[in-house]
Amino acid sequence: MALTDHHDVFIGSTDDGYTFAVLNTRLTAAHRLLIDAGFTARERPGRTVYLLPPGQTSEDTHNRTGSALYGLLAHTMDFVDLSWTTRRHESGRLPKPDAHIRFSDHRVTATVRSQAARAILEQHAFRPAGSGYALPRSMSEREKVGAVAQAETHMSVHGLRVKVSLGIATPSDIPPAPGRTRAPAPPTRAVTPRHRRP
Repeated sequence: MALTDHHDVFIGSTDDGYTFAVLNTRLTAAHRLLIDAGFTARERPGRTVYLLPPGQTSEDTHNRTGSALYGLLAHTMDFVDLSWTTRRHESGRLPKPDAHIRFSDHRVTATVRSQAARAILEQHAFRPAGSGYALPRSMSEREKVGAVAQAETHMSVHGLRVKVSLGIATPSDIPPAPGRTRAPAPPTRAVTPRHRRP
């Protein structure tokens, strides 16, 4: 399974600035809620992915995503939001985060710029590793996603800026549904072999 597959709803951001929503279970009215909030649907192998393009203000992206999630809460409480594009900030360049958490090759690492961010990461299972922090390799992927979500929320409550990089460069890199590695091949017509006369 991919890190996007462990919750009914997964909200994230691609490296190129798209906000996306992945639904891992059928939820009544989910399609309408996301479309009404301004997301567009894009088919991926085995699933539909919902996208908000970059170029909007962080406040607009925050409000659109929040509106969709508020409606989805009537159908599930099993969701995670690790998107950096929905975090409000002043106009202009995205400020440097106090903590930058990265998913890569089944590892989760973090770099920090403040003692407050260090203390919070350590409360959520992160341990010193090299020049930053990392979650233990022994944790399951779902546990890692949960630890990152808790640490991100904890830091946000204290006014610390966090960026979570999921290792998903563009919308086309969003993992397909579990067990699906690519789109099914288009059907081909059966060809009857012809025998040539000598």
